[in-house]
Amino acid sequence: MADFETILYDVADGIATITLNRPDKLNAFTAQMMAEMIRAFDLSDAEDAVRAVIVTGAGRGFCAGADLSAGGSTFDRTGRQDDIREEGRVGDVIRDGGGRLTLRIFDSLKPVIAACNGPAVGVGVTMQLAMDIRLASSAARYGFVFARRGLNPEAASSWFLPHLVGVQTALEWCYTGRVFPASEAKEKGLVRSIHEPDDLLPAARALAREIADNAAPVSVAITRQLIWRMAGAQHPMDAHMADSRAIQARGAQRDVREGVEAFLGKRAARFPDKVSHDLPDIWSQWTAPEFR
Repeated sequence: MADFETILYDVADGIATITLNRPDKLNAFTAQMMAEMIRAFDLSDAEDAVRAVIVTGAGRGFCAGADLSAGGSTFDRTGRQDDIREEGRVGDVIRDGGGRLTLRIFDSLKPVIAACNGPAVGVGVTMQLAMDIRLASSAARYGFVFARRGLNPEAASSWFLPHLVGVQTALEWCYTGRVFPASEAKEKGLVRSIHEPDDLLPAARALAREIADNAAPVSVAITRQLIWRMAGAQHPMDAHMADSRAIQARGAQRDVREGVEAFLGKRAARFPDKVSHDLPDIWSQWTAPEFR
């Protein structure tokens, strides 16, 4: 098992759980947490036993946003250029850590479920935007508080948030920077469901279990990438071509034969293909942007 300091990473029954683990700081986000979360998603992608990922927080909060212990200089990179790792810079632009995390989540080959157990503001909420399904505790609170700190939205949230809730709601939340309850997040489509605190993780695990027990993992990996990537496509023909490449590739693989025969035989399917070995390359035409 991986050795982490700011998160916990656990795999049980095909479900990986990533727990933000700085409860005394309301799981405030640091560069170390960013690096450890990215590493955890590398692990979940590499492990065929992992069929779904749940992200939650330890203690009473999900994530209170960036750690502000450095005070007013927290976001000033000019005086600490030597601390920026090489992959965190593109030309003269230093990439924000939240965006590096959300782009890694965007590339995940496993479905990602957010189980938001408490307050989630700043990067605490923007990191969830790249997750596939968001469940909230009744104790959860959300806030895109950047303008109240003199900042702008980060973590690629200017792309993710309007896709989820529309431009008008995205702008209102970001303009005002107010903290709002889980009920408003559900009403506007940010979260899928609200649960009592003790019921949150069981609900997330039940959803992950439904995916793990019934769906072919290679099909899930392809589906995740198709739907996220096609959200930014310029024409439905782009989706049609990607779909067609995937159908052509999958039709010749073992999973499809097993899935059809299991359906006809009225039995549970036992899908043999593995994400690590059998994932067809259907998106090589999508060259990663230089900024990624």
